[in-house]
Amino acid sequence: MQKPHGEESETSLSVTPPKKWAAGVPAVVHALEYSLEQTSPRRTGVDLLTMNQVGGIDCPGCAWADPAPGRRHRNEYCENGAKHINDEATTRRVTADFFREHSVADLAGRSDMWLNQQGRLTEPMIKRPGSTHYEPIGWNDALGVLAEELKSLASPDEAVFYTSGRASNEAAFVLQLFARAFGTNNLPDCSNMCHESSGFALSETLGTGKGTVSLDDLHHADLIFLVGQNPGSNHPRQLSALEEAKRNGARIVAVNPLPEAGLRRFKNPQQPRGIVGRGTRIADRFLHIKPGGDLALFQALNRLLLEAEDARPGTVLDHDFIDAHTTGFEEFARHARTVDWDDVRTATGLTREEIEKVRDEVLDSERVVVCWAMGITQHKHGVPTVREIVNFLMLRGNLGRAGTGACPVRGHSNVQGDRTMGIWEQMPDTFLDALRDEFGFEPPRAHGLDSVNSIKAMREGRVKVFLALAGNFVRAAPDSEVTEEAMRSCRLTAHISTKLNRSHTVCGDTALILPTLGRTERDVQADGEQFVTVENSMSEVHTSRGRLAPASPMLLSEIAILCRLARLTLDGRVEIPWETFEGDYHTIRDRIARIVPGFHDFNARVTRPGGFQLPNPVNEGVFNTEVGKALFTRNESVVPRAPEGHLLLQTLRSHDQWNTVPYTDNDRYRGIHGSRHVVLVNPADLSELGLAQGDRVDLVSVWADGTERRAENFQVVPYPAAKGSAAAYYPETNVLVPLDSVADISNQPTSKGIVVRLEPVPDRTQPSPA
Repeated sequence: MQKPHGEESETSLSVTPPKKWAAGVPAVVHALEYSLEQTSPRRTGVDLLTMNQVGGIDCPGCAWADPAPGRRHRNEYCENGAKHINDEATTRRVTADFFREHSVADLAGRSDMWLNQQGRLTEPMIKRPGSTHYEPIGWNDALGVLAEELKSLASPDEAVFYTSGRASNEAAFVLQLFARAFGTNNLPDCSNMCHESSGFALSETLGTGKGTVSLDDLHHADLIFLVGQNPGSNHPRQLSALEEAKRNGARIVAVNPLPEAGLRRFKNPQQPRGIVGRGTRIADRFLHIKPGGDLALFQALNRLLLEAEDARPGTVLDHDFIDAHTTGFEEFARHARTVDWDDVRTATGLTREEIEKVRDEVLDSERVVVCWAMGITQHKHGVPTVREIVNFLMLRGNLGRAGTGACPVRGHSNVQGDRTMGIWEQMPDTFLDALRDEFGFEPPRAHGLDSVNSIKAMREGRVKVFLALAGNFVRAAPDSEVTEEAMRSCRLTAHISTKLNRSHTVCGDTALILPTLGRTERDVQADGEQFVTVENSMSEVHTSRGRLAPASPMLLSEIAILCRLARLTLDGRVEIPWETFEGDYHTIRDRIARIVPGFHDFNARVTRPGGFQLPNPVNEGVFNTEVGKALFTRNESVVPRAPEGHLLLQTLRSHDQWNTVPYTDNDRYRGIHGSRHVVLVNPADLSELGLAQGDRVDLVSVWADGTERRAENFQVVPYPAAKGSAAAYYPETNVLVPLDSVADISNQPTSKGIVVRLEPVPDRTQPSPA
């Protein structure tokens, strides 16, 4: 019997040496191979030639900024973006016949990759209480079931409205408006699990939760730090910006537990030198740091800069900036001078000499940018680490000037825009007041539930309805078994989705699949063809317009689904023109313009080539903190430690993966082929543990309260991870992270710095001893 598309074959792990460079001709070949497996050459061409172009489709793959109009390449996309856009544009379809053939239990036993490979969802489906299968349901009935369940709740706070960064600004605005008109601030989103620590730290210290840099700042920096990130796989178009910075004379310091290919050398396939030449060296200096040691690194750098100022008064620190724009410097400086070098060595695995050489790079640079990603934020001390990075930037005035700044690199297409549109359980009163004044109802003021607290509330029976706008919540969240148990305890779960994923197999008593248009598809409403907008990591807002015919005539747009649901649920008790919003997205943007700062004249400005840039107060010398100045902070030292016989594990994505969904079982940049159940370990650590390549182990996470979590049957791979550390792929390792293991202050799950032991699995093929 032939296996369905995407079904796993009996493959075995093979390991090759890690690549020493990223992209090049192989990236083009792999992108086209995957795209043509999914769809036709014509559809592939339509997607790729309009992707990230003015008036075209915004790549759903990541939130990296586009070059200015006139400076964009005709092929302004990366390998992973090409795969993702054509994964959505696939010609494979999931129909009612598919759900008749496959029970929910059958689907739950399939892999993430297999589920994704079945294709696009085509019509609304319902799993009724007690049923083993999904079955078709009409749109009116499906939305009626959801509306009636919402209206039956004892309190609006018994519902949760989750959002993924795939949603547009317009859809996000409509969702939060509906939730607040319904009466709750339970608006968790994917940012809760990736950059929440960045938002809290930046808001506290600088008065804005966003980064402060533009592409031009990166292009003209003297020194760029890449900390806890892997641009070659997770946001490959950043490599083009780094290549330009290098041509302009920048130096780059990479700080990471793994020597990733994209941190070494980049062969830009859009340039002749990337095809036939050696490409561009990216990192001039690589700091092979232990997971979680970044706080200690920046504390050490800050101490060294203060001591350099002592030796050469008035020549190192930017006293004009510190005196005019900051507060808390003296307390910070007293604490920074107490940083212990033995603790730094233990936390980082780096020598003092290595760190002093980086200090010298800083002293030789007038303009410095620090970029970071989830290698920083997904630690218990993620917020203090970002605060210490801000301290580092402020010491030499590397904020608010061209070529300087803080750059949290967000991974999901519109995750930053969702937050701007009000998708946050803690929106300030100024935003809620503006909603009230515009729409004439009083929004709830009590803070709602974030992602972790939503899971707890579902598990405890305090939340009975879960609605997700895109995403794959079950696989994005920590503590997999607990998360699934919580979802199954709901009376109703509903997912607005383009493709099948694990969350559809983890059902409440009643479960709905509400299929929606993808970003690649034409969106025609009552007032004609529509476009949507997104905001990238650098606060630029621009349009996205699909060009393909919808995958099914039964699909509705995200906005149409939400507007129809709002009308059925609210029964007109709040005077919001949902039908008008559904028919003409311009009317939504008109309301956004009156509510969200920086969006004035939204409809006119966003249709200009390249859209528009939102104002960043830091770059105007304005710090919207409680004291009106940027804050130096005092951050206690943290030394991550693993007991003897244990390692510090970080979870990560493979190269052939988008968020929670792997496209293949390969990770060619790291030399892993045929399996995702691998753990990458420093060869010296393997020797000490008595393990060798190919050995099978269970990963057992060990927590301070004595609890343990287990991920079973992983193969050991020697890899140049930092000594004392290991790495493995998520979502397979999400099971290792308890729900209560969260970052201080931000409540973000901690998927890095996990203390694990590698427990050998008995060879069950051998006969038992007599």
